[in-house]
Amino acid sequence: MGTFSIWHWLIVLLIVVMVFGTKKLKNMGSDLGGAVKGFKDGMKEGSSPADDKAAAPAAQVSNAANPEKTTIDVEAKTKS
Repeated sequence: MGTFSIWHWLIVLLIVVMVFGTKKLKNMGSDLGGAVKGFKDGMKEGSSPADDKAAAPAAQVSNAANPEKTTIDVEAKTKS
């Protein structure tokens, strides 16, 4: 009872074709295909700059290069 047979799917397909028509289904299919293609292209373009950034880790800031600078201690106060 949990699964549909092939006859259930054929009836559903027939109803969808009757409601939307074959021309509109063809247009929706081509639009969906174009959207998927655009998404894949976007994922490829988006991943290439991220690979460059991942290959070069960010430099850490340290006082070793300039030992004359000192840190400033501050105390955070809460608003009353």
